Amino acid sequence: MDLSKILSISGKNGLFKLISQGKNNFIVESLEDQKRFSAFQSDGVSTLDNISIYTHDEMLELKKVFQAIYVKQDKQPLEYKAWTDVQMRDFFKEVVPNYDEERVFISNIRKSFQWYNILLKNDLISIDETETEEPTEPEVNSEPNEE
Repeated sequence: MDLSKILSISGKNGLFKLISQGKNNFIVESLEDQKRFSAFQSDGVSTLDNISIYTHDEMLELKKVFQAIYVKQDKQPLEYKAWTDVQMRDFFKEVVPNYDEERVFISNIRKSFQWYNILLKNDLISIDETETEEPTEPEVNSEPNEE
């Protein structure tokens, strides 16, 4: 799952795909209605691969949060809009057990659920095979060398 060309823009709902980048601006396309427009760095443009969630141990990439939700939801969208704040926090705690409850606000959780649904609708969430496989032991040659 590559989130390097998926953007969040401060003050705008939804997510945007980077179409082109100029000297002073970006051409972006909404993932919800496919409308294109110019955005500027001063608009608060961030790529999703640069956004992380606070945990008690370290920062957790948003990509890993989406993958955890994807697995838990069995590739289905979240029906979070009917949930209370407590239900949202409880679900988030299930997918990110060690998230920092003091620094991750309910608005952050709600936005991550919204983004998950948008990415899922656009088939942009996947589980990378290389990340889920256990590392294998290197092969050791047990035969003696004949020289």
